[in-house]
Amino acid sequence: MALRVACIGGGPGGLFFSSLLKRRMPEAEVVLFERNQAADAFGFGVVFSDATLDGIDAVDPVLRDGLRDYGTHWDAIEVWLKGERRSMAGNGMAAIHRKTLLRLLQDSARAAGVDMRFGHQVPSLEELSREGDFDVVVGADGANSRTREELGEALGHTAEAATAKFIWFGTTHLFDGLTFVHRKSQFGNFAAHAYPISDDLSTFIVETDEDTWRRAGLDEFDVTQPPGPSDEKTRRFLEELFAEDLAGGSIVANNSRWGTFRTRRTRTWHQGNVVLLGDAVHTAHFSVGSGTKMAMEDAIILARELTAGHPTLEDAFQAYEAERIPQTAKIQDSASGGLSWWEHFGRYHEAFAPSQFAFHFFSRSIGLDRIARRDPALVADARGFWRSQHGTAPLATPLTLGETGFAGRWLALTHDAAGRLGLSDPSGAWLAAVEDAAQVGPQAALLVMAPASEAEVTAAAGAVPAEAAAVVVRGGTTLTRRLLAEEARLGRGIPAVIVDEGDEAAAETLVLSGRADAVALPEEAATRQAPALAAGAAR
Repeated sequence: MALRVACIGGGPGGLFFSSLLKRRMPEAEVVLFERNQAADAFGFGVVFSDATLDGIDAVDPVLRDGLRDYGTHWDAIEVWLKGERRSMAGNGMAAIHRKTLLRLLQDSARAAGVDMRFGHQVPSLEELSREGDFDVVVGADGANSRTREELGEALGHTAEAATAKFIWFGTTHLFDGLTFVHRKSQFGNFAAHAYPISDDLSTFIVETDEDTWRRAGLDEFDVTQPPGPSDEKTRRFLEELFAEDLAGGSIVANNSRWGTFRTRRTRTWHQGNVVLLGDAVHTAHFSVGSGTKMAMEDAIILARELTAGHPTLEDAFQAYEAERIPQTAKIQDSASGGLSWWEHFGRYHEAFAPSQFAFHFFSRSIGLDRIARRDPALVADARGFWRSQHGTAPLATPLTLGETGFAGRWLALTHDAAGRLGLSDPSGAWLAAVEDAAQVGPQAALLVMAPASEAEVTAAAGAVPAEAAAVVVRGGTTLTRRLLAEEARLGRGIPAVIVDEGDEAAAETLVLSGRADAVALPEEAATRQAPALAAGAAR
């Protein structure tokens, strides 16, 4: 008997899965249910990195052909702020209007023989069973998935809300490529993620912090009303704020309303004969442009495993999860630094000049060495700005912490002959590092453990006495160490040293970006890298 499959949700993930399964198993009956009409499309563009498209292209050329025929392409990412522009090359990307992508995927599914039922709301899984005895039900119904909610808590689904607010618009101004535009208003800072999606439209996503959003009076729109109406007050406000950047272009709304991004994770993606894909089980911040790509990659693996001849449906679902859960978790982990950056961009805008701001932004997930391979000019600009301010290279720049002067900024956290822990450099300078806040002062830095959670960072920084020569941050995660150091040095004016066992490029990245005043190697790494440490200080 032929397999009968129902797919709930007609977004890119659901459409792509349905057409792939039907092509791999022509005898299967594949029915797709979508509550909206075929021509409906909320939102604007969908963006892809060139480096991520190979897996999708290998199984179906629909995306590759759509990007070639209807999409836009670029290589550089730009940052605009304070009247200046900085860019980073080597970031091949492409985008397409969501409406166009949906049309192409619908055409592909139709050609494959998928039974698509638009304008059809599936009220419940029980109701669906009355419409047909389906062997498999695929929930591809998005971040607010009703299918997932019906399956209940056994899936282990979590949703972590960010603090920043965002709203999704389009604009008639055609940006050259992915462009991050920063503007300061009388209420606070706003930033736009913009990129072209067709010959006459760009996506224009704007973020701000909640306090700024409320001060600007942009919290009045009722976001609980049914999809359709857009926040016109915000549209007019942003069109005026970004008028110079839009160069006469207008902001276009399409179900545009403020929201809070939620990072969704799910321990188990199936229950019984029901399996989920895409935003229903995982989300990653839109700054990494991976939502649609991840959903389509889910579709590839799920279609493959359902047609791989597994003994049972459970075996097929487990094989699907075994491959995709680690892959999506890796993307989510890499996106966490980007999400955190956007939670704090107002602070960085106030603290840094354009060159350092841009380097801080581009180094949020990769180091100086990888950036230099893509765009050596960007690294040269950041280093040049540093030299203009300090007269020497970042790691060779002298630093005074309390009463101790260090010859450079790549240090070691080691024990002296008396067994005391402290910061040292190749010149012989030494500063005690103590764990007791009562002992800090101009001759002692406070040694703190970064928390495991980002939510605990502010409290940890607040516990550092203002008279400490410095705060030396270790433990925690890479992200929480950085955030605690920034909270100390940018928020409270206390010099910060991050303990990191990375190489010279990693240390320079932290200092050059303004995340730390200095970097200290832990004792074992300092012994191992002693020649490099001495060379870095002398450079």
